[in-house]
Amino acid sequence: MVMIVITGATGALNGATVEHLLKRIPAEQIGVSVRDVAKAQHFADRGVRVRRGTYDDPAALRESFEGADQVLLVSQNDPHGDGVGLHRTAIEAAVAAGARRILYTGHQNVRSDSPFAPAREHAASEALLADSGTAWTSLRNGFYAHSLDWLLGPWRQTGVIAAPADGPVSWTDRADEAEAAAIILAGQRPFDGPVTLTARRAVTFDDIATIATQITGRDIRRVVVDDEQWIADHVAAGMPESMARLLLPFFEAARSGHFAEADPLLAELLGREPRTVADLLTDRITA
Repeated sequence: MVMIVITGATGALNGATVEHLLKRIPAEQIGVSVRDVAKAQHFADRGVRVRRGTYDDPAALRESFEGADQVLLVSQNDPHGDGVGLHRTAIEAAVAAGARRILYTGHQNVRSDSPFAPAREHAASEALLADSGTAWTSLRNGFYAHSLDWLLGPWRQTGVIAAPADGPVSWTDRADEAEAAAIILAGQRPFDGPVTLTARRAVTFDDIATIATQITGRDIRRVVVDDEQWIADHVAAGMPESMARLLLPFFEAARSGHFAEADPLLAELLGREPRTVADLLTDRITA
């Protein structure tokens, strides 16, 4: 029996991928590898194989991957963790379990020289996949659009988007990425190596201010602030300085064009237009 095993299935991204897979293939062909099996009981109740597996426990991972034809690895999300080391453990466990293909949720435009730390981590992890001896696919997801909730600031209260200089970004809906991953996993078309999955259009914060003005009927202004002033403002508003400094390199990478790529493949896979920044802002306003 063909088996697809998915890690991080109690999280928002891969949890949604499992839900979409359940619409496409029988539940007995799906397994999940999760940190807390109790949180995946809703999958077990529907016939999904649930096993404990974490990236810091090679033996548990191998058991959770047992019998898998394909394994989908979600990238780790601890900014202070040894991401590359954890991904190496997961890749080696998938190879040891006999997986014929390893898929990995990465990020658009990974590069070892990026100021944006996750891009460097994804680049190193893709190198591990390439050296694994197993067929692999890296889902280079567009920058998740819900990140704008943190990056745009309180624009609905102030009428101002105050942030450092930026550049075009193909903001992409996480739910669309989850559905695309399920389509790739369940489909017959092989995707080898990096695959870019983004919204159709890259927009700047200037563009977003215009979109917000059109949606709200208010004058939403874009104001560029100095990098250090932006950090000071966020710290004053209660954000830990360490978090603010983790976010700041996004702007540096964006204004260098690192997130400007827009690829039609996501729309092709979905069979519809991906959600846009306008859709996100509309949701936030009407919520």
